[in-house]
Amino acid sequence: MDETQRAQLFELADLIMAIGRHLQVAKADEGESWTPLESAVMRYIDHRPGSTATQAAEATRLISSNFSRALRKLEQKGMVRREADPQDARRVRLHPTRKAGENLRHLEDTWSRLLAEAVPDTEETETVVSMLRQIESHLIARTGRG
Repeated sequence: MDETQRAQLFELADLIMAIGRHLQVAKADEGESWTPLESAVMRYIDHRPGSTATQAAEATRLISSNFSRALRKLEQKGMVRREADPQDARRVRLHPTRKAGENLRHLEDTWSRLLAEAVPDTEETETVVSMLRQIESHLIARTGRG
């Protein structure tokens, strides 16, 4: 990797972090107060309903105490419910609640409005989303979790 590519990749990561912060603030402005850890756990459960706590903790790369605390808070907020595994009652599966679904739709509206002015071109949006998915997939594969 040459210095130009290194600088561009650093800027990409820096911009992702900055944009993420703006999205978090917009979420908080709408009355949603979540920690970044809670957001990571909820995102995983939204994308993979029925996952076990162990799977979610490993995929989000959180130590068990931090994961447990985030999960407890999400349960207290009515966003996650635990269900016994039908094949093994000792195992618990995590599912988003109806309230979580409503919250996700509200978040989609908030973030879409926020970004619509910045990225009005659908083709550009598709290109950026595709690239970000590729980056995320690579990073997940690199860690062996996901």
